[in-house]
Amino acid sequence: MSTASLVDIFRAEEDSSLLGTDAVRDGVDVPGRSLRLIVFDRVPWPRPDILHRARKAAFGGKVYEEGIARQRLRQAYGRLIRRADDCGAFVVLDRAFPSRLLSAFPEGVEGRRVGLAEAVAAIAEFLSEP
Repeated sequence: MSTASLVDIFRAEEDSSLLGTDAVRDGVDVPGRSLRLIVFDRVPWPRPDILHRARKAAFGGKVYEEGIARQRLRQAYGRLIRRADDCGAFVVLDRAFPSRLLSAFPEGVEGRRVGLAEAVAAIAEFLSEP
């Protein structure tokens, strides 16, 4: 099934889940209640292929890598909040999430470090709200 078809089904079903890769994240445009939660299993660092290593060497090392991670987080967050009345939860499960990457999110977005059980409880409560 094509990514576009999956997104169409997801958009139509308010209580569905869509699991995917960067390709799905980059192509999702679902304003409203259908998209209320985005979960990353880890910080979206760039993959260290030969092109990345050359760019990293030319453009500032860790600063370059952090810039890419911030852009990916910012883009994904932008998928979550598409309209003024949208709300949602954005979760990164990576214990090693550097606090300095919180600058990827808009001013006023609260970042909290919590354990998995607390995160699951808070998200369940959030998703059960009408």
